[in-house]
Amino acid sequence: MSAHGWGWMVAVVLGLVLLGPGASEAAQGKPRTQYSGLVNLNEATVAQLDLLPGVGPKAAQRILSWRQKRAFKRIEELVRVKGFGKKQFLKLKPYLTLEGPTTLKVERVPVEVAKR
Repeated sequence: MSAHGWGWMVAVVLGLVLLGPGASEAAQGKPRTQYSGLVNLNEATVAQLDLLPGVGPKAAQRILSWRQKRAFKRIEELVRVKGFGKKQFLKLKPYLTLEGPTTLKVERVPVEVAKR
């Protein structure tokens, strides 16, 4: 092999060493969370409300407590529940309903990084 050939091979090996064991994981990308379906604000359980992006068990319980006092007449009323502002509501809006069953599903989907 010529000196030029060895130089290229050394560069490749050095690059792999510098990238370390996580290089292949980084090339594939981290999985992202994908949401599909709806949550019925007037019927969902704490566990179902907890599936919503950015909503934990405490916030889900606050929704349930609010609902026990008065049913939601519009999904926009969620902003009246402590901890839910307009920004949070806009993030959740695509997944909220007042009709039908709760069908929200959460999946981890691998992200493929485009090759250059």
